Amino acid sequence: MEMTAYLRSIALLREEVPSFKKYPFHLPAISSLDQLKFHPKVTYIVGENGMGKSTLLEAVAVALGFNAEGGTLNFTFSTAETHSELYHYLRMVRGVTRPRDGFFFRAESYYNLATEIDALDREMSFGPPIIESYGGRSLHMMSHGESFFAAFMNRFGGRGLYIMDEPEAALSPYRQMAMLSRIHDLVEKHSQFIISTHSPILMAYPDSLIYQLTAEGIRQVSLEETDHFIIMKEFVNNRERMLKELLAREED
Repeated sequence: MEMTAYLRSIALLREEVPSFKKYPFHLPAISSLDQLKFHPKVTYIVGENGMGKSTLLEAVAVALGFNAEGGTLNFTFSTAETHSELYHYLRMVRGVTRPRDGFFFRAESYYNLATEIDALDREMSFGPPIIESYGGRSLHMMSHGESFFAAFMNRFGGRGLYIMDEPEAALSPYRQMAMLSRIHDLVEKHSQFIISTHSPILMAYPDSLIYQLTAEGIRQVSLEETDHFIIMKEFVNNRERMLKELLAREED
């Protein structure tokens, strides 16, 4: 399994970490990290808010040479230097084959990426506009969800390493299912995905690994063992009871 992956694993250079008492090394998922292996097709990083999912994914992307705010390896813009120093302390174990394509998709800074694309296209005096790779229409001229999906459908071309931080943020459940289908199409074209998500729909790809980040560290789980799946299933199957508990008020 490992040898076919573009990114086989990462390891924390623990002996070089200055202090496990400060951010981000104090986070349980980071402080307990030794080595993390990736599936050659799809790996999910899941967990509750504040567990370090985006921090870990960002560090992996930056260590690979991607811009912290997202995009391809060619993007070098910076709106704000807010990424952690974790990437300095990761050893990347790559596969024998290098990807031909790559993209770091980050929902929280996608607006900044769209703005940079428009700015670069205004400055270009030759060659096709960058926006042609995203469907030919300014990402700012679409809804949030449409612009997300435009990148997934147009910019991602296959034989790529795609790192995605909460891609479901602006997608309806229907679009999330369409995204799952798109992931499969790209996997069939020899792509590898590393995805941080809260969506039980997106994390349902069958040939994958799921790592759940908790207050105790990182553990590999099945979809049915994730908190996201358990809570969603409980709510859908017992909606009235859960609403009664959630909306209960103390009697005077």
